[in-house]
Amino acid sequence: MCGNNMSVPLLADAVTVSGAERETAAVIFLHGLGDTGHSWADALSSIRLPPPKYICPHAPRIPVTLNMKMVMPSWFDLMGLTPDAPEDEAGIKKAAENIKAIIEHEMKNGIPPNRIILGGFSQGGALSLYTALTCQHQLAGIVALSCWLPLHKAFPQAANNGVNKDIAILQCHGEMDPMIPVRFGALTAEKLKSVVTPTKVQFKTYPGVMHSSCPQEMMAVKEFIEKPPPRI
Repeated sequence: MCGNNMSVPLLADAVTVSGAERETAAVIFLHGLGDTGHSWADALSSIRLPPPKYICPHAPRIPVTLNMKMVMPSWFDLMGLTPDAPEDEAGIKKAAENIKAIIEHEMKNGIPPNRIILGGFSQGGALSLYTALTCQHQLAGIVALSCWLPLHKAFPQAANNGVNKDIAILQCHGEMDPMIPVRFGALTAEKLKSVVTPTKVQFKTYPGVMHSSCPQEMMAVKEFIEKPPPRI
């Protein structure tokens, strides 16, 4: 294995669940506000499929405006959770570059970008959408759980020359989510259809589910990863 994890700050202490003996695909999954990569590494291990490896980095600890400037793991600052709330544009773009550095690192280690899925939950899902849609490499897919598209007014123009115009997106949302209401998820799905080929966007909702995941959602994630033609 070539490449140096220390050159990519988020990989230095990321939780990595190894795949098959020869790793030929990867799922990079980003946790939500205040969480760490450990919880999602455990969840993804339960649906693990060879050959991908799972990479679950930890967000840096920063003051979060939404939570009275408390310092906690956060990919970027959050001012609000409504479609018209102010956004941390510089922070979002910096975070996206840090995730793209992980993608580049995996590519240097022999995993082609079209065998890399980017995903996340809540704030992590939001960052995965923004990162993938502005990425210069054609990725295998996006898993966006209980989230939204950051800087949505910048799209579709912000999409990098339409490199990922045909990317497959699995978007899931709990119908009883009090943090990011399902209608915001629906608005996000409609926006995504203006950025990528509309038929590539799947939007699944789950009755009774709040701001969390559920077994049915995890099965949908598993099926998305392995669905023919294989994503990865």
